[in-house]
Amino acid sequence: MIPLRDRNPTTNTPYVTIALIAVNVLVFFTEPISASNLAQAKFFYCKAAIPFEVLHGHQSFRLAATFACPDKHVWFSILYSMFLHGGFLHIAGNMLFLWVFGNNIEDRLGPVKFLLLYFGAGIAATFAQSLVAGGLADVPTRDALQPMVGASGAIAGVLGAYILLFPRARVSTLVIFFFITVVDLPAYVVLGLWFVLQVFSGVASVGATASSGVAFFAHIGGFVAGMILLAILRPRRAPPPEMPFAY
Repeated sequence: MIPLRDRNPTTNTPYVTIALIAVNVLVFFTEPISASNLAQAKFFYCKAAIPFEVLHGHQSFRLAATFACPDKHVWFSILYSMFLHGGFLHIAGNMLFLWVFGNNIEDRLGPVKFLLLYFGAGIAATFAQSLVAGGLADVPTRDALQPMVGASGAIAGVLGAYILLFPRARVSTLVIFFFITVVDLPAYVVLGLWFVLQVFSGVASVGATASSGVAFFAHIGGFVAGMILLAILRPRRAPPPEMPFAY
């Protein structure tokens, strides 16, 4: 299922959502898309967050022997990873989800709180994936040395917030299953099924001999973090005015 648009109008122009999409696209075109595989690998290893490095706070000596990255800052790489993507379909899918659901969250929270939720969920997603990938081990596994790229962890936080704020909002969804059609479904169905798929896929990927290349636990961690951050950041309704005593 691919969400195309939601029937949930906003009252303000989503400038931050538009800016995030623009920055993601601009960063994507700075990547060595047409370069050799080795050049692309070095770019991602030197720029993106690595589970082992995230949880140890320093570069992996094993990677340093292959890819010299003297200027890499481990903590900055967590933020930079949220703007890196592995291909056209990767960034197109992420930006579609961000546009469909991000504008309403920005409209409800305001630009500053929306950014806090977005980046907070993205950071939580990075640590969740790093833990599951075995990043805490003293001797890193192959999964612990794989670069993590993409905005999907941060966007998953937006989805987590959306399903709480607008569970019944209608979402025009492209369904591909023996047939192709567009149907209007409530957000709790579209996003609920998406989350269930991430959980089942994530559990199935643990200990698998071949990795799908999808950071399922980043999606799960970001989604849950978005729910928690919404509870913290959402504006509180003002209490009703007190009625004067009648004498």
